[in-house]
Amino acid sequence: MRNLNVKTVITALVAALAASAAPAQAADHYLLDPTHTTVMFSVNHMGFSKVYGRFDKVEGAFTLDQAAPENSSVVVTIDAASIDTNQAKRDDHLRSKDFFEVATFPQLIFKSTAVKKTGDKTATMTGDLTLHGVTKPVSLSVTLTGAGPHPVDQTKTIAGFSAHGTLKRSDFGMNYGVPVLGDEIELIIETESIRQP
Repeated sequence: MRNLNVKTVITALVAALAASAAPAQAADHYLLDPTHTTVMFSVNHMGFSKVYGRFDKVEGAFTLDQAAPENSSVVVTIDAASIDTNQAKRDDHLRSKDFFEVATFPQLIFKSTAVKKTGDKTATMTGDLTLHGVTKPVSLSVTLTGAGPHPVDQTKTIAGFSAHGTLKRSDFGMNYGVPVLGDEIELIIETESIRQP
């Protein structure tokens, strides 16, 4: 795997599941399609509602070992400054030292450490998330949403995944506003990936 210099959310995701949709073969390499990848999050706002946001610049790659899916791996990087909650003033605050401190910590990076299949199209992926200069383990529940030839461009092989998980931002030293502003962050990831030659 190569560590791409932009990305995640967190992303990513469980290449091992594609083994259930294709015949066994040597390890394949996939790149996330940034035009069909969304890394979103939600946080409770003062007990009244949830605020949703996303990161607009995400890159990632994974290696799929279909013969031994547990050996598959994922790396995703997220441009922290690309955060978007649909309000410019709030986004600027989120980029500041109170939250992501993007001038010092420009990237979020997720590197998988384990994949465990839980069903024909589901798995749990564990990995190390580096956020705000702190690295902690995060677990994602992943579902294979589709795998196979691109319906328009038959020269491409696509794998699609949905992933969900939670983390506490205070675990990463992001304590501003807790508990008035929620500590638990919900992660929502949808992605398509393209197999590389």
